[in-house]
Amino acid sequence: QVQLVESGGGSVQAGGSLRLSCAASGASTSRNFLAWFRQAPDKEREGVAIIYSGSDTMYYADSVEGRFTISQDNAKSTVYLQMYSLKPEDTAVYYCAAGTINGGSIWDHRQYNYWGQGTQVTVSS
Repeated sequence: QVQLVESGGGSVQAGGSLRLSCAASGASTSRNFLAWFRQAPDKEREGVAIIYSGSDTMYYADSVEGRFTISQDNAKSTVYLQMYSLKPEDTAVYYCAAGTINGGSIWDHRQYNYWGQGTQVTVSS
């Protein structure tokens, strides 16, 4: 079992920054990918940034490339999402997710077995 607890959401003006944290506990073998997804009202859940735990390889959605950075601490127990130059369209509930993925798209939220409770990010114009 893996438990994920997010923190760090909040409200910010456009152009501002926020950092989200996700504390992961439980069997590390149950998760080789850690990801941040987001879901805005009336929209599907979408992948934002993903990190492969084994090599720290990072992947980003086109909409956040160059503005968001995903990272994990040395113990690989906490994953972060640093968000810069935030835009109103970044407003959503952000979820941390973990899973063991050996095939298929890492951007498919159905690949992830474990989810945090979500944290709201609101960007005002």
